[in-house]
Amino acid sequence: MNSSVSAAPIIFTIYSSFGLYNFALVVCICVLYVSGLCINLVLILVVCVESRLHRPMYVLLVNLAVSGVMGSSSVCPTIIKHLVANRPETSLAGCLTQVFFINMYSGCIFSILALMAYDRYVSICKPLLYHSIMTQARVRLMLLLVYVVLSFLSAVQVYLTSTLRLCTHTVDKLACDSNVIANLSCKKTHVVSVYGLCCVVCLMLLPCVLVLLSYVHIFMVVCKTSRVSQMKALQTCTPHLVTFLNFSMATFFGVLYNRVNNQVPKAVTVFTYINFFVVPPLLHPIIYGIKMQEIQQSINRVMKGRVVQL
Repeated sequence: MNSSVSAAPIIFTIYSSFGLYNFALVVCICVLYVSGLCINLVLILVVCVESRLHRPMYVLLVNLAVSGVMGSSSVCPTIIKHLVANRPETSLAGCLTQVFFINMYSGCIFSILALMAYDRYVSICKPLLYHSIMTQARVRLMLLLVYVVLSFLSAVQVYLTSTLRLCTHTVDKLACDSNVIANLSCKKTHVVSVYGLCCVVCLMLLPCVLVLLSYVHIFMVVCKTSRVSQMKALQTCTPHLVTFLNFSMATFFGVLYNRVNNQVPKAVTVFTYINFFVVPPLLHPIIYGIKMQEIQQSINRVMKGRVVQL
């Protein structure tokens, strides 16, 4: 393949089928994206400003919010730009960059949720050892390990995908992912497919197993305690469980969509992308803000302080 063909932009044909709905989609995605961005930034600001929230659970929550902002920002501005463009297209380099951040987004969310489940496990099952196990240094080390491993795995996948020779350059999706570029290649390679499967196991299935194991242990311990302790444990774990189930369902529908992409209506395509990239970053901080009184109180305190200063 000559260089001029390789350098050809990738064209997203799906945008031409929306017609009069383009404006409505732009408004909808803009409102949801900006709302999620603002809510996450408020949560990050409150946790950073309030010293009493400088604890493992809230540090993990901030990283969950950062991951959500990264995921929505890697896709939503591009979708909005393509919706208003006469010829929605992107370069191969831009597409690969999007693949990297999408992989980081999904991997970070699942990994941080796994760490949060472990935090809940230690807090409920080993309360006397909590402060010696979940130290600030150990939490920072675990987060650093998550980001380093995910960056390496995502970079390798992007590199392997970039080596594929493309024979076509039209895509019937809203954004790029590794499957999009693989389907454009002249020849299917098992290396990319096998590595992609390994990434799914490492980035998604393994954290899910860790979350499930943590809650199995929590359930076994809580069943032996009093009714009051059970209710307290339920109240503590509910935000995390709701967040985990929400993102797991969004991921499941995303994977299912990738398998039957050519057989679904365009409305399902839009719903799948919004459900995976926009809804979780918007809902996660709201779920924690509603269920955790310390966050509510801290937000009120920070906001009142700002008003007084004005």
